[in-house]
Amino acid sequence: MSSSAPFTPRVDPTTPRPPGFWQRVSEGRAIDDLWSQFAADARSSYGFYGKDIDWDEVHKLPWWKRPFRVAGQLFWAMMNKLTPARRVILLIALVLLVLSGMRVQTDQFNSEIDFKFVAALLFLLLLSLELADKVVMKRDLEIAREIQTWLVPSAPPPIPKAAVAFWTRPQNSVAGDYYDAFYPQKSGDEGGKLTLVMADVAGKSVPAALLMATLQASLRTLVTDDPPLSQLAERLNRYASAHSLGGQRFTTAVIGEYDPSTRELTYVNAGHNAPVIRHSNGGTERLESSALPFGISPDAVFPSASIQLQSGDTLVLFTDGVVEAFNASGEEYSDTRWLNTIRSLPKLSAQGTLQYLMKSVEDFVGATRQSDDITCLVLQVE
Repeated sequence: MSSSAPFTPRVDPTTPRPPGFWQRVSEGRAIDDLWSQFAADARSSYGFYGKDIDWDEVHKLPWWKRPFRVAGQLFWAMMNKLTPARRVILLIALVLLVLSGMRVQTDQFNSEIDFKFVAALLFLLLLSLELADKVVMKRDLEIAREIQTWLVPSAPPPIPKAAVAFWTRPQNSVAGDYYDAFYPQKSGDEGGKLTLVMADVAGKSVPAALLMATLQASLRTLVTDDPPLSQLAERLNRYASAHSLGGQRFTTAVIGEYDPSTRELTYVNAGHNAPVIRHSNGGTERLESSALPFGISPDAVFPSASIQLQSGDTLVLFTDGVVEAFNASGEEYSDTRWLNTIRSLPKLSAQGTLQYLMKSVEDFVGATRQSDDITCLVLQVE
C-alpha cells in the first residue's frame, strides 16, 4: 500500500495579492501622508466655515468667552450649509445623544435611557445624504473639467526658433485661469504671429470657469479679424463689461503677439500680474500693467507696447495664484521670491524651465491646499 504526500498548491510570487482592509481604506498611503492630507483638509474646512464668523465681535469679548462664541458660530455656519430637513435630522440626533445616559428613577421604576444607537443611525443617514450630493457634484465637476480642457491647448504649438510650455493646477476641479498659445486661423498655417494669452477671472470654481469659457470663445472669434492688439482688447472689454454684473466679474489678462521672424513681442496688460522677461545675461524686465482689467469700464482704453526679444531670453507669464501661494504657516510665496527664482534659472529648455519654476512653488507649498488656481506659461527664444 503506497502513501502520497498531501497536495500543496504552488503560488506564483509574482501574482498580485488582493489588497487588505487597511490598504483599501488608505489606498496604500503612508501614515505621514495621511496625516498631512488630514491637516490640509482641516485647515481648509476651518477657513471655509471661519469666513462666517464675526471676528470683530469675538475680539470684543473677554478671552474666556471667545472659544464658546467661536464654537457657537462655527456650529451655525455648518448648520446653514445644510438643507432645512437635514438640519432637523442633525438636531434630533444631537438631542438623542445628549439624552443618552440619563437615568429615570422613581420608587417603582428605575431605568436608563440610551439613544446612542438611534443617534448614530441618524448621523450615518445624514453623512450618506451629504456624500451622495458630493459624489453627484464631483461627477458633474469632472465632466466640466474635461470640457474645460478642450478650451486650452493640450500641446504647445511649434514656433520657429522658440518654444513654449504651460502648466496649471486648478484650486478646484474647474478653474478660472485661462492660458493659450495659438496661431490665428486667418494665417491659414503656422507661419504668422503667435497669440499668447494669460488671464485670470475674478472668483472661483464654476462661475469663474464659465466666464473663462466665454472669454476664450470671444478672443478666438475676434482675433480672426486681425484687429490691432489695442482694438482687440477694447472689444473684449466691451463684451466683458456687458456681462460683469456691474464690474463684479472682472478679468485681468495679458494678451501678446509674438513674431518669430523678428522676435518682436507686442502686448497689452489689462491689470494682470506683470510678466517677467529674463534676459540671456541674467537681468530681468517686467511688462507692467497700463490698463484696467476687462469688465470694469466699457470705455477703458488699452494701449499696447512692444519689446524686442533676443536669443536666450525667457518670457514668463503667470497668474496671482503663483505669488500668493502659501505654505502650512500661512506665509506667501511672494512676488520677490518668484522674481529671485526666475533670476536664478539654469540653462534649460522651455519645458525644463517651467518644471524648475513650478517645483520651486510646490516645494514651498508642500501639502497645503491652495485657495486659488496656479498657472504659468513660458516662452523661450532660441
